[in-house]
Amino acid sequence: MIHASVDLAQRLEAAEALNGVECAEAHQQLNPALGATVLDVGGGFAVFVGVESPLTHALGIGMRGKVHADEMDRLEDFYRARGAAAGVDLCPLASASLVELLGNRGYRVTEFTNVLVRLLAGAEFAPAGTSVRLAYADEEYLWARTVGRGFLEKDDLTAEEVDVGNAIWHMPGSRCYLAFAGGQAAAAAAMAVRGGLATLFADSTVVGFRGAGLQVALIRERLRVAVEEGCDLATASTLPGSVSQRNYERSGFQVAYTKAILVR
Repeated sequence: MIHASVDLAQRLEAAEALNGVECAEAHQQLNPALGATVLDVGGGFAVFVGVESPLTHALGIGMRGKVHADEMDRLEDFYRARGAAAGVDLCPLASASLVELLGNRGYRVTEFTNVLVRLLAGAEFAPAGTSVRLAYADEEYLWARTVGRGFLEKDDLTAEEVDVGNAIWHMPGSRCYLAFAGGQAAAAAAMAVRGGLATLFADSTVVGFRGAGLQVALIRERLRVAVEEGCDLATASTLPGSVSQRNYERSGFQVAYTKAILVR
């Protein structure tokens, strides 16, 4: 059992926020016209990667102490100037000052996310075999398209939809994995390692291949690599009650806390 302390939450949220920053930087390199950018505010970062992107919201806010009204003003001005709604990823262990500010400014909950963790000390994982592997350098499009097909549940993707996966591929710390079935790429996932913490994300399985254990295989392969690299902890985020949450729990993860995404 892992205690969801403030120290743990700070570690997890800092890694999540840095992933958001790197994703925005990758978007800016791939498509400068998008105007992807980041604002350092409130102990975290406000991330913008397009008006309609689910990645456009603030991360890690309130995890390093009190948040002041002028910081929220800066955050809201940042999104307003770009035609986007101001959204905040709220950790339940964030400063109470942030909760008060959000309530006074009319923010509402739009989504919940479970943050799961697993201790890795002493853990051992067998290699996944030939069905799961790190994506090769020339498989960027294949990986990005596989992620998009799984998330959007369709085969015909626009260039903008594929670009979401391309940005993850180009994040400096990202490692991208593929799972194969029937001779084709059927699932994909990514991992980033920061200071002994392995963050697992971008899990996606193409509709026709779900229920075959591909996500679990991807989870275990990434954990195997994380253990080899000396990580003491792994984390992932899922929608509450989802198949992904079940698969992570089957792989030894537990829910540390539930976050809310709030939008003004």
